[in-house]
Amino acid sequence: MKLQQIAANRTVVTFPNYVEVFFSYNTPVAGYSPNLGYVKTKQYYSSTTTRHINKYLNFTNLSEVNITEVEQEVIDNLVVPS
Repeated sequence: MKLQQIAANRTVVTFPNYVEVFFSYNTPVAGYSPNLGYVKTKQYYSSTTTRHINKYLNFTNLSEVNITEVEQEVIDNLVVPS
């Protein structure tokens, strides 16, 4: 597992199975899974968290890639698989 703080209150955790989870503050809100592709939460937290998600997705140069909005539970399960 690799933990990388990419900016203030923004962290990415990368797991050995190629899953990546983006945290805004202490909340997982976006990420990548080989099975799902790039995802972001449908749940609204705040304008700051929305900005963090957008910066994360732009940081990874995803302008040409589909990003799927999913229920928060899907992202939670990237961190702790059910």
